[in-house]
Amino acid sequence: MFRPLLFILVCILGACSSEPKMQEVNIIPQPQSLTLSQGSFAFSKNTTWQSDSFFVNELDYFKSVVTLKNNGKYNLVIASLDTTLEQEEYYLDIRLDTLQITASHSKGVMHAIQTVRQISMLHPSYAPCLHIKDYPIFEWRGMLLDCSRHFMDKDFVKRYIDLLALHKMNVLHWHITEDQGWRIAIDSFPKLTEIGAWRTEKDGSKYGGFYSKKDIKEIVDYASQRHILVVPEIELPGHCQAALSAYPYLSCTGDSIPVQTDWGVFKDIYCAGNDSVFAFLETVLDEVIEMFPSPYIHIGGDEVPTYRWENCSKCQARIHEEKLEDEHHLQSYFINRIANYLKQKNKTIIGWDEVSEGEITKDAHIQVWRGTDYGLLAIEKGHSLIMSPTSHCYFDYDLDAIDLEKVYDFDPIPSLEFENKVLGAECNMWTERAPQNLIDSKVFPRILAMSEVLWHYGEKDYSSFYQRVQKHYSLLDFYGVDYGFEGVPISAKVTSENEGFQFQLISSSPGVSISYRLDNQDWQDYSQSLFVDTTTTIEAKGSKNNKDYGSLKTTLFKTKSTFKPVNYVLPFHENYPAKSSLTLTDGQIGSQTKFRDGNWQGFYGTDLEVIIDLQKIDSLSQISIGFFQYNLSWILLPKEVVLSISNDGINFKEVNRLSHNVSDQKEGKFRHNMTSAFNYNARYIKVKASNYGILPDWHPAAGATSWLFVDEIMIQ
Repeated sequence: MFRPLLFILVCILGACSSEPKMQEVNIIPQPQSLTLSQGSFAFSKNTTWQSDSFFVNELDYFKSVVTLKNNGKYNLVIASLDTTLEQEEYYLDIRLDTLQITASHSKGVMHAIQTVRQISMLHPSYAPCLHIKDYPIFEWRGMLLDCSRHFMDKDFVKRYIDLLALHKMNVLHWHITEDQGWRIAIDSFPKLTEIGAWRTEKDGSKYGGFYSKKDIKEIVDYASQRHILVVPEIELPGHCQAALSAYPYLSCTGDSIPVQTDWGVFKDIYCAGNDSVFAFLETVLDEVIEMFPSPYIHIGGDEVPTYRWENCSKCQARIHEEKLEDEHHLQSYFINRIANYLKQKNKTIIGWDEVSEGEITKDAHIQVWRGTDYGLLAIEKGHSLIMSPTSHCYFDYDLDAIDLEKVYDFDPIPSLEFENKVLGAECNMWTERAPQNLIDSKVFPRILAMSEVLWHYGEKDYSSFYQRVQKHYSLLDFYGVDYGFEGVPISAKVTSENEGFQFQLISSSPGVSISYRLDNQDWQDYSQSLFVDTTTTIEAKGSKNNKDYGSLKTTLFKTKSTFKPVNYVLPFHENYPAKSSLTLTDGQIGSQTKFRDGNWQGFYGTDLEVIIDLQKIDSLSQISIGFFQYNLSWILLPKEVVLSISNDGINFKEVNRLSHNVSDQKEGKFRHNMTSAFNYNARYIKVKASNYGILPDWHPAAGATSWLFVDEIMIQ
């Protein structure tokens, strides 16, 4: 639970004078209090290890992570009990002849050991002399690892448990069932792994894997030794197509369906009107409980399309029998039935914030992902929160959406209403587009900021934190972490000036050298902003510490509509406003694959209707409008585009209609231009693009509302 910050002392950093010369003390997350002294403690085979009986296992672990010199003086490592300290609090006192850890619980001892691991990284036989008093502010400091979309090797999961412990995180939220793969062995239902753990990719290859009960015991025991709580997530009532593939009778239709190969939200979910579904889930959860000693079971509960329930006689009968209002209340019934079953087993459920929209047991913890409004709703209903908003905590998002500094700015307690209701937070590593080999570069260094926020919550100084991160990279190198960038390596800031483009090349990381070229000309060193007034392609590349550090290629388009004002007849959606009021006329087109890049503007369930003022009557020859399609994210091209012109901005005349022949079922993400000759004289151009509307039956989220995304309107 949230603990008031009693005091924060600035770390005093310095180098020890003993041999070998010690590295500067650098610890993430920053301790609450640290005082550095001269000299160092040397671990050797002559070191005596003493411990209170409560801490024997931790001391054995300690011995395994330090190097004992063959020859060394006699000294003492001691772990002492002090029952006045809080559970995760510890004192670490390192002198020339004594290394003493004081704690009330083995969790505190483990945190002290992880501190020693960090400060001794390059000299594992030595620890600098210092005194630390330390404790966390939040009790829940977690990371979600999605091993369902992409399977992770057992040793890789254990490696991440080590990395979490090293940075004093204490929860591994393990996402192990999904539409794309069921990863946990269940003896009572062997087809869950025989069929549900494997999918046939579009190239015909077979992909998947699962964890045996022996694997899970090994992982859970490994985590327990390091005081990491492993919380399994068994998704229900949606995100379960892999289970339905194995046992079709669990669905509303009973149809045989494959394990899903795409990403998104799918309409086939557990049938809420079928009692055999609950018998199945109760049996599965009984076996899950045997494998995981965690007091919590995460049951998901998010993104549940009700299309199948609306068209299922059994589900409609359930609504009638239970006197429920609609399918959304049917979802609450489903969640509550499972929650009550788990409560009988002395387990508390955790669910994504959708579950709090209905009436569920108050002891359920709510994991907030859609924003603070949903957290407030859960608080009003008496729930405790785990904060994981997409704005700061989704590490599958690219750096242009969430970079190191943004994670550092994350406040798990956004307002007074949240105080004393927030258990802590989690960073979420969803893996739709991140197989095992990309996880490190997604998680690190961003998780360093998350660990700092949750352990050392209080006054922030990003500049100081950033410098500690730079020194921390040698620790990550030491442990073989293939970390990524702190932010977008190179970006272009473009503004309008004198009917042209003024652009700056920027790196999120200090010390990056940038070179550039325009329209395939010679490369030059970049030193100051540049100006161009015609359509121009810009390429840039960076270097830091004699290594490549990102690249950029973009084209700025100069047309008659560039930088001209845009009046919105219908508003864009607040979640996808793009980056400026001139987004549709700023001369920059959106990414071919990323609709969150700041150039795409989204309209949810509504049409695009805008008026562009060219500021004078002009002769026009062509119009081109860029749209995005990715039907698995409910984004579809418009049904039609209607073009109208005016000279006074009031009276408009329709002059053209544009259509396309792209299938709404075309797979993948892509940008599509709708272009037409446009031989008119006009000052005002009205563009109205019709939203696709409700998703049809073929769509995995049939019945849901679709999105319309647009990036640039170019008029020649």
